[in-house]
Amino acid sequence: MRDPRIDKLAHVLVHYSVAVRREDVVRISSPVTAMPLVRAVYREVLKAGGHPLLRIVDDECTDIFYQSASPAQLRYISPLAVREVETIDCSIGLWADENTKSLTRVDPKKQAIVSQARKPIVKRFLYRASLKGGDKLRWTGTQFPCQAAAQDAERSLAEYEDFVYSAGLLEAPDPAALWRKFSVRQKRVADYLDGCREMRFRAPQGTDLTVGVRGRRWISCDGHENFPDGEVFTGPIEDATEGVVFFSFPAVHGGREAHDIRLKFKAGKVVSASATKGEDFLIQMLDQDKGARILGEIAIGTNYAIQEYTKNTLFDEKIGGTFHAAVGAAYPETGAKNDSGLHWDMVCDLRQGGTIEADGKVISRNGRFLRADWPQPGR
Repeated sequence: MRDPRIDKLAHVLVHYSVAVRREDVVRISSPVTAMPLVRAVYREVLKAGGHPLLRIVDDECTDIFYQSASPAQLRYISPLAVREVETIDCSIGLWADENTKSLTRVDPKKQAIVSQARKPIVKRFLYRASLKGGDKLRWTGTQFPCQAAAQDAERSLAEYEDFVYSAGLLEAPDPAALWRKFSVRQKRVADYLDGCREMRFRAPQGTDLTVGVRGRRWISCDGHENFPDGEVFTGPIEDATEGVVFFSFPAVHGGREAHDIRLKFKAGKVVSASATKGEDFLIQMLDQDKGARILGEIAIGTNYAIQEYTKNTLFDEKIGGTFHAAVGAAYPETGAKNDSGLHWDMVCDLRQGGTIEADGKVISRNGRFLRADWPQPGR
């Protein structure tokens, strides 16, 4: 018997997150593990009058690619992939790895080569996503509950399903209505921060990070580009990040983990980096191009329905009471300019003694906003 929450999730993704319109070309990309959700999304796209384009990937083929591809094949980008990112109107990405550790032993240099090769496509995707009007690319991504993700989160599959669907408010009769209400509260945060010049983040274990954001636009993420959602973010001024940040949770990128990451910034650039696990991988990712050591994103997590770390960035960066920073590529819609083949989100917990300041004024303490009309636990 199919879980009815799958159909609810598909409905929200198609009709709320990307708002499929008649004649839209809608790419649905997914591993085979998420086929129950793929079919539900496919059905909803057709109901909306769109044209679904399936892109089904196989984890084992990815393993074979990294094992067997020549340097030329690692760098190859299909002209069809280039054309696709120019043609689609919407992109819905579903994530459901069969083995989240399958790339752990892949040479980081190979991953960096592939990352650099895909850079023009990623850049074009982000540019189209930053547009307004008919040329804008609407996109979203979500996690399908699967055994591998449940194992990473140290839950049974049934427990993990409850976690995923609760984070998306899918237990409610009308989840989209709740997301619209949440959107109103969260937009107040983004509107307030739009006028700020500088942010300062402090937390135990040595975090004291100052980020210049003057003139940059803050984006309120309310279920359209990620689902579930719950963050406000911007792109920092490229040479105006100073200080040290210690990331509370292991950071996962390309199937590899780095633990206890500590980054020191000077004049916007990472000048020293360390980790108790995965340090060599961290350094190689930071050294892949000129933009990889510069922050492309600074963000505040606002989804208080998510309170536990699960080794899944989609959820972890949204934890209410955290902030996260991403080294590498910036999102053009913020006004940021940093360009890189890397975009790696890392999360810092503020719930045990952390503060956020905007232009010297404390706006969050111990992971909770000080204004009652901003997102709060239970609201």
